[in-house]
Amino acid sequence: MNSVARRLSSLFRHSGFTIEPFNNGHHQMQQLQQCRGIRVRVLNGNLEAALGLMQRKMQSSGIERMIKQEQRFHIKNSEKRVLARKNLERRLRSEDLAKKLKIIMIKKVRSGHSKTVDNGPQIGGSNNILRLRTTTRTIICSAAVPA
Repeated sequence: MNSVARRLSSLFRHSGFTIEPFNNGHHQMQQLQQCRGIRVRVLNGNLEAALGLMQRKMQSSGIERMIKQEQRFHIKNSEKRVLARKNLERRLRSEDLAKKLKIIMIKKVRSGHSKTVDNGPQIGGSNNILRLRTTTRTIICSAAVPA
């Protein structure tokens, strides 16, 4: 949390729009940046509670995500490889979970454990069409009744 607080100090120094130098290798650029602020009261001298409240407010407003995404310095190739490996592992775990959930849903539908909703008389028979659509993170199951 100290690193987040240090990064925030540059964002919250001035209110409104500020022009702040941006160090990009050997080049100095001027960057127009809008600053946003979060105010937290310290009650009864309890700084830990105030810092916790500030962190929750930062997470909910998206400032923490914005700070973490900001890249000001060079990332070494070894760090890039580690980040790429972690992203690949996360994606593979997500795809494996999606496959497992799809298999479970298909087995559940085939065994007849799915709940049916009585919508009254149906035209065109009582054949329900089940569509399974998978994404990398979720499985969406929808049942459609042909009209």
